[in-house]
Amino acid sequence: MAIKVMDLIYWRDVGKTGLVVTGLVIGLASLFQFSSVTMLSYLCISIMCLTFPLRLYYKLLELIRKIPEGVHPFQSYIGDDSSLTDEETVLVVEEVVLMMAFAITEIKRLLFIDSIMDSIKFVVLLYVLTYMGITTNGLTLVIVGVICVFSLPLFYKQMQGRMKRISKAVRGLLRKIKNLFKMLYSKLRPSPATTSATTPTPTPAPKHKLKSK
Repeated sequence: MAIKVMDLIYWRDVGKTGLVVTGLVIGLASLFQFSSVTMLSYLCISIMCLTFPLRLYYKLLELIRKIPEGVHPFQSYIGDDSSLTDEETVLVVEEVVLMMAFAITEIKRLLFIDSIMDSIKFVVLLYVLTYMGITTNGLTLVIVGVICVFSLPLFYKQMQGRMKRISKAVRGLLRKIKNLFKMLYSKLRPSPATTSATTPTPTPAPKHKLKSK
């Protein structure tokens, strides 16, 4: 499953990925006008409008002896066993439980100020989310997230060499600026020898001559 997802994200099969992205964006955009239950019903009806005539066509061919009996146009989808075994089910449940437990632990740690800096970052994130909630809604963010998932990894893969060169040049420029500031600071800072030379040495107090008896 992870390999299939990565194939979709990196557009290794352009037709399949384009179909998935188009369907996701259109489906999410349609939720602005219809509820999720209505969209799911429409989706199932649309799929059956394609599969039902094709199934009837194969049945007609079977009746007139054009194809052998028992041929099904969607046998590959029906025969594909996507059910989980007992061991796989236990592993999936364990992963879900561990993720939920980790999320609950982190939320409690942030809410009850286990680390002051982490809680401050969490407050800033919540404030940004409230601002985003005022300007937009969650569905728009989901659509933007889907577009970013299917565009940013491919963009980074294609521009990886150029981005590495740019980051290397930026790091070199920052290093030069840092060295320049260090050099200016070392020139402007008075040296210890100059400081000791400019500091006046205290003159000893005059000694009173002893009176001779």
